[in-house]
Amino acid sequence: MAVKVLYTAHAIATGGRNGHTQSDDGLVSVDLSVPKAMGGPGKAGATTPEDLFAAGYAACFGGACEYMGQQLKLRPRSVEVRASVGIGTTDGGGFGLTVRLEVKVEGLSQEDAERVVAAGHDLCPYSNAVKGNVEVEIEVTAV
Repeated sequence: MAVKVLYTAHAIATGGRNGHTQSDDGLVSVDLSVPKAMGGPGKAGATTPEDLFAAGYAACFGGACEYMGQQLKLRPRSVEVRASVGIGTTDGGGFGLTVRLEVKVEGLSQEDAERVVAAGHDLCPYSNAVKGNVEVEIEVTAV
């Protein structure tokens, strides 16, 4: 699949999971630390690559759902996405991720909310990037 690039983000990381990462424009600038649950120091005030991925996925997925709502002429009042990204060991000896997206759609019926979210999942570049590689569970709630 060819991609016509419309925007490119740039960032640099030093020190791996116990280091620092920053976008080229400096708007994202965070210290990283392996959480205690994974045997790391769990430094206060530090984040993880999984936190950053969850934040990006939630924002992108919400935008894709809002866009597809307009395309389907089903305009929700709001879309809230809570992304949970898990990391753990795989049977093959490496590491893998899991994703759970809890999507609250305000102003639509449950059926229409599910249509919008399914269409958003098909459109979202994060969903397309992980498709077939990461288990993504989606829960849709119309409110």
